[in-house]
Amino acid sequence: SLHSVFTVLFMYFTSISTAQTTDCLHLREQCINDANGCKSVWNVVEDVCNISVLGNRCKAEDAIGCNRIIQVLADEYPEFKNCVCTTDDLCSIMTLLGKQCSLDKDNISTETKLQWSLSALSKQAYTANRTCLDVNKECVEDEVCNKQLSLYLKVCSVNKKCNMGECQAAIRFFYQNMPFEVAQMMTFCDCIQPDESCHRARELLHGKPCAVTAVPPPSCLNIIHVCEENELCRKKYTTFRLKCWRHVTKKCYDDEACLETLIKGDMPCSANADCKEAYISNWGTMLRVECTCQNLLPTEQPLCKLFHHMLHSKSCFS
Repeated sequence: SLHSVFTVLFMYFTSISTAQTTDCLHLREQCINDANGCKSVWNVVEDVCNISVLGNRCKAEDAIGCNRIIQVLADEYPEFKNCVCTTDDLCSIMTLLGKQCSLDKDNISTETKLQWSLSALSKQAYTANRTCLDVNKECVEDEVCNKQLSLYLKVCSVNKKCNMGECQAAIRFFYQNMPFEVAQMMTFCDCIQPDESCHRARELLHGKPCAVTAVPPPSCLNIIHVCEENELCRKKYTTFRLKCWRHVTKKCYDDEACLETLIKGDMPCSANADCKEAYISNWGTMLRVECTCQNLLPTEQPLCKLFHHMLHSKSCFS
């Protein structure tokens, strides 16, 4: 029963409270290695806070039940308050996995990476100018790729109401756990007009419309400013600038007045493997959301167009 669960937890956590530790992973390790039954209690807690699809540890399926249990623990033992995600977009519920939420926000899964290593696709070298229809067909015919693609499309399906945040998380999981060669094949595939089936395949592989289309479209200035306020997005944007637009970063860094003076010809893109990896890492974040420079003041246009060029220009990879 829940009462007995709390009794065992109370006895266990009272015994370690003197350590005043706020390291949730350490607390969890102590619990799992405890000989007095804490491990089985932990399993109950994890069952109640059932970890949901795609390895997103920050989302429990029974949010109410999970919140109730974690709230009791947080109220009883203040050290757990530091184990609770309260501000992160991806951690909308409070779980004992709070610190793991911080570590796992990128959705890196060792198990999924291991599965990919068994895929025939992972042995292929990347070749440019592949059509998205061909790439999609190869993925569907590969057992590992098809399984991961199905998980991602299930979340981003056009047949149900789109949840942009969940779809973006699914895209991050899909692209960041696959081999770099496969990720390049998918992100840099294209279509020759007017092949409708290829365009459909490209939309599926590239998260359209759910992960990238907002109504009305935000300004590119807004995208950058919102991104910089989100820890995960800010980290990816910083890496992307350093790896792809080093000249811009070196010359202006975050100085928007300086950035406004740059023109496209002033902006060489490195386009090397590190840059491609940083670009692919942006997928599933707001940096991939289609943005506009319409309806902005004339004084805001230069900076907006520069951001649009950095985020969406194909010149870097063509």
